[in-house]
Amino acid sequence: MQRIQGLILIFIVFLFACSTVKKTSSYSVPLAVNPQTELLAAPDLAGAHIGFSVYDPTTKTYLYNYQGDKYFIPASNTKIITCYAAMKYLGDSLVGLRYVNKGNGTVEVEASGDPSFLHPDFQFQPVYDFLKKQNSILLTDQNWKAKSLGMGWAWDDYESDYMAERSMLPIYGNVVHFNKSKQPQPIPAIFNSVLSNATKITNGLYGIKRQLNANQFSAVPSKNVFAATDIPFYTGDNSLLTNLLQDTLKNSVQLAHFTLERLPDVHLIHTQPTDSLLKIMMHRSDNFFAEQSLLMVSNQLLGEMSSGKIIDSLLNSDLKDLPQKPKWVDGSGLSRYNLFTPQDFVAVLLKMKTAFAWDRITNILASGGSGTLGNYYKNISGKIYAKTGSLSNNVALSGYLVTKSGKTLIFSVLVSNYMGSGPSIRKNVETFLTRIIENQ
Repeated sequence: MQRIQGLILIFIVFLFACSTVKKTSSYSVPLAVNPQTELLAAPDLAGAHIGFSVYDPTTKTYLYNYQGDKYFIPASNTKIITCYAAMKYLGDSLVGLRYVNKGNGTVEVEASGDPSFLHPDFQFQPVYDFLKKQNSILLTDQNWKAKSLGMGWAWDDYESDYMAERSMLPIYGNVVHFNKSKQPQPIPAIFNSVLSNATKITNGLYGIKRQLNANQFSAVPSKNVFAATDIPFYTGDNSLLTNLLQDTLKNSVQLAHFTLERLPDVHLIHTQPTDSLLKIMMHRSDNFFAEQSLLMVSNQLLGEMSSGKIIDSLLNSDLKDLPQKPKWVDGSGLSRYNLFTPQDFVAVLLKMKTAFAWDRITNILASGGSGTLGNYYKNISGKIYAKTGSLSNNVALSGYLVTKSGKTLIFSVLVSNYMGSGPSIRKNVETFLTRIIENQ
């Protein structure tokens, strides 16, 4: 009797294992596009975790679904979620600031987190034009509820241009720019006052360092010729923003702590077309634009800038029906705390395709040979629109495929914990997706 019960138990476990494999590793595709031989057997994927899903929205079926319900670190694929929220809630043009005119050249101002203020990517500067005309500016920080750095960001990347700090009123992209020159020359020039050793450098052989949690920069000798670079400044210095604004605008700026109610006498200044910011964000994979975009959504919906609160709000509303509940902590994907599944990205991309015009989507996302896809998919430009993702030992790619037969498929490929070559893995994924385009 015990032997029979044991056999029954083994049989049940076997059935459960088979059902699990079927659920996570199912695909109904032509043999010519076999993921077992064309992707999963790639040497650089040995020991890695990989999941991919390819979905046909017309038939509402998965053509491929290998570990599509498993969690991966999505890296910059997180920007897809941020982009969807921004497309839905930021309107046609960004709100640069809200203000109340108090008379006598005095305005009360509430910033919205718009990263385009005095950013070199944007020549049109209506916020600057408005503030320049004022005598006195009272800038409230009451709606700023975020931290300058995101949860789980790598602290030792603080000097890297891809990790500019978040703030309520970004200015100059929240970085100090140093041109290529024989002697250090910071822009804005106000940072000359906190740059040491600059006069000791005359031969162009130097580098620039910044202290952790401080706006103290120094020029250090190097064997290499200095190349132009951007170094984030420390936004935790409460006096820096007012000093930068006063130096730029040549008028009085004071920080205050009042709530600017959303009343009829509150005026709005719009700045850039929303999609112009989102296109740069997705093509360049701009972390700073992504973080500030999510904060702008928060300010628009919640009346305050809080990445944590807006993420919770979106997960409980727009994203409550995702196949697997993700762990989402920032707007850019810089954090390794983020965890999403391939099916989650397919679901969000389906929402995007349903809600917005195809022309708008394809304008924002990069195609083959452009943006972060510049070295990939060159032969099928216009047949793929996608967002890349890269962190050390993690790569991702999610988006849309336009097949030879005219179908538009939605896909997501996530790879974590690989020890091989990232470029080689991307090439393997490129071959796999190209074959799908040609055979579907």
